[in-house]
Amino acid sequence: MAHRRTPGHRHTWTATAAAIVFAGVVAPAPAAAATPAPCTPGATYGAPLPSRTVTSRLIRGGFNFLEGPTWDRRTGTLLLSHMQNPTGPQGVQPSAMLRYSPPATFETFIADAGSNGLAITADGTRVLAATHDNRTVSAYSLADRSRTTVAAGHLGRAFNSPNDLTTGQNGTTYFTDPNYQRGNRADEQGGRTSVFRVRDGVVNLVDDTLPQPNGVVLSPDGKTLYVGATGANAIMKYTVFPDGSTGNRTTFATIRTPDGATVDCAGNLYWASYDEGLVHVFSPSGARLGTISAGRNTTNAAFGGPDGRTLYLTSGVSGQFGLYQTRLNVPGNPY
Repeated sequence: MAHRRTPGHRHTWTATAAAIVFAGVVAPAPAAAATPAPCTPGATYGAPLPSRTVTSRLIRGGFNFLEGPTWDRRTGTLLLSHMQNPTGPQGVQPSAMLRYSPPATFETFIADAGSNGLAITADGTRVLAATHDNRTVSAYSLADRSRTTVAAGHLGRAFNSPNDLTTGQNGTTYFTDPNYQRGNRADEQGGRTSVFRVRDGVVNLVDDTLPQPNGVVLSPDGKTLYVGATGANAIMKYTVFPDGSTGNRTTFATIRTPDGATVDCAGNLYWASYDEGLVHVFSPSGARLGTISAGRNTTNAAFGGPDGRTLYLTSGVSGQFGLYQTRLNVPGNPY
């Protein structure tokens, strides 16, 4: 769940009518009945794509910049980050957390979330957020929207700008820390862009050698971690041990400007290529299964819907972003 910003490149940001619609926070949507997780242990799945090239459908456009979609099964809604142009002397990008209720309702869930990547916790009570506004990882209660800090820094140094995250059923959260949203704030990471993990408030380094780590996702069994390195045009693969630590890094695949990602119940990976405006689909072995198109500058993807088989995509150009969707054959992993 990652907004790719090349250092030194200035984006042109535009206020839109959509931004006005989302002014103010609205009342929570009625809670839906709990639904079972779409992934069934031991189930056998077929081909994930109906064809090797799939075209997604625009749900709504006119947003400034969208990121971090994640499905809330409790309410049957999609949460996502709506980022605006940098402001103030520090050049920080304001960001609201929106809520989409199919088929057509968008509303502001948290007006000043400061968020980029999002992920619902395994127990369904909170949404984890990579919060570049104060360079932390945060958690927002889905019941009362209160904010708590999950990870504040590493070895006494502030992160660059946490960007994307993924969380496992055991409570370990992995997040990427490029410098895209650091703005004019001081570099406390010594020029490094890293991947970290946090559990029970303890932050540990996973890897500080990747150029601009971006999207990050766990396999359904939690035994493999994938990280996109935008600066290397590569997707890396790590073994995850029972205690949450990682090892045995290999290159899983290469694509142009890998951004956000998601995974289905069969372990197939769906990785957004920002520059191509595509989502590349890979089998767990790394075989290329096809692509899903979503306009230009695709930033992220997430599964949702009552049966988990709707893939939502965020894509567009600055000032004219949209939320897209397509129906696929295999449900997505819920975490």
